[in-house]
This record gives sequence, structure tokens and C-alpha cells, in this order.
Amino acid sequence: MEETKIIEVVSEQALSLITKAEIDCQISTAKAFPRSITQFLSKALSIATVNEEVAMSCSYSVPRQGKAIEGPSVRLAEIVCSAYGNVRSGARVIANDGKTITAQGICHDLETNNCVTVEVKRKITNSSGKTYSEDMQVVTGNAACAIAFRNAVFKVIPFALVDGVYTKCKEVAKGTAETLPARREKALAYFKSQNITEKQICEVLEIKKVGDIDLDKLSVLQGFVSAVKNGESTLKDLFAPKVEEIDIVDLEMLFEIKKEFIAAEDALHIERIIKNKEKANYKKAMDLLKSK
Repeated sequence: MEETKIIEVVSEQALSLITKAEIDCQISTAKAFPRSITQFLSKALSIATVNEEVAMSCSYSVPRQGKAIEGPSVRLAEIVCSAYGNVRSGARVIANDGKTITAQGICHDLETNNCVTVEVKRKITNSSGKTYSEDMQVVTGNAACAIAFRNAVFKVIPFALVDGVYTKCKEVAKGTAETLPARREKALAYFKSQNITEKQICEVLEIKKVGDIDLDKLSVLQGFVSAVKNGESTLKDLFAPKVEEIDIVDLEMLFEIKKEFIAAEDALHIERIIKNKEKANYKKAMDLLKSK
């Protein structure tokens, strides 16, 4: 005789009441045991600088328009949340339309009842408009969640309190001239294990050879490592060649100006590219027109 299983269905209203009761209980506990800012600063600093690896993971770097953008990472946000106490936080993917993924981060200070939600969008299409594979969509979604979580946390927990911890982390991670060679080799070894060449690293850092990586460049390179490990960026975002975006209107205007100076066969090719909107061939057509 088969055993009968009873499946209990909980209504949305019941779930809402359960969640409300949980939050009310957490708020009551937070009011009964308020945080100490002095203890928070001490605990956050001790955790964030416990060793070089942890300190390095507390900051990230990403290349943007020829510059390295640096900032506090999701790892530091996690440490800060843990040390600050009386906080509810998290992140999740809330939408995927086939072109972009939207992640939502939330942080709720239970003592002050200050709650912030942040949404972050990330493209899941390549330069040709083709949608990423399922695995890459998951990776992109995780990165978006990490960024949304980080941004929400630093909107609720005053960064004026966190700035000193962040600065100390960078000092510990940066090291000294004596430790530079060993740290540089360690960072290079990580990217080598991910099939990133020295040439790619040099191009992103805008240097001629890896021997030119000084303390400041090493700080940026370590930030790249943290960004990848923390899920805030991907190797593709950091090191993939940047494809120049060419506007079809600009291509059409330049073609009108220079079509009389190019061969008839080339003119027919460019007309076809423009008519069929062959984005993959825009750059080739633009380069040809500019050469005339």
C-alpha cells in the first residue's frame, strides 16, 4: 500500500503575515540590543585586515575608458554588514528579458527602519546582438546581484564610517617595494591560470611590459583579481577587446560625402552593408571611407 503524502499549500496572505512577523521580531530584538559604533569600527577593521588576502578582496578595479575605476567591493560590504549588526540584506535576479538581466539588492537597518533597494541592469548580448549562453547568463546575473547588494549596503551603512576601514585595507593590500616582486608574480600567476596573457594585461594597464607594474599598477591589478573572484566582474569584461560602436547614421553621412571617391564595387558593398544593417561590417566600411 502506497503511503499518502499530504501537501500543504500556504496562501500568499499567510506568507505575507509570516514575513511581517519575522521582521517585527527582528526589529524588536534590534531595539533591545542596539549596536555600538565603536565596536563596529573595531570589529570591521580587525576582520577586513586579518591578512593580505582578505584586505585585497575588499577593493575592486575595472577598466573604463582608459582609466581604472576603483572602489569598495562586495566582500567589504559583507564584512561591514556582519560587524554593523541588526541589518537585513540580500540580492536576487528579478528580471531577464533576453537582452538584459535586472538584479535587486536590499539592505534594511532594523534599528532605524531605513530600508533601501537598488536595481542593477547588465547586458546579456554580445556586440552582434546574440544572447549569451545559459552559463554566461548565470555568471552575469551573479555579478549583477553582487553589485546590487554592495550598492544597497553602502547606501544604508554610512560610508563615512566605512571609509577608514577601506583605506586601511588598501594600505595592507598594497604592501611595500620589498614585497612588490612576490605580489606581482602572484597576481600574474592567477591571470595566467585563467588563460589571460601578459600582453592582454599590459594593454589594459597601458604599460609596455609586466616589469613596469609598480605599486600603483599592482593595486589596480589586484583589484581586477578581486573583482573576478568576488563575482563583480568577469574576465571577458576586463580583458576582451573593446569593439568600437559605430552609428549607422554616421556611416550613411560619411558614405554620402565620399562615395564618389571610392570604386564602384566598394560602393555597392557599403550600400549593401547599410541597407541590411550588417553591424559586423560597419567598422570595415567606416575604415574604407576614412581612408579616401
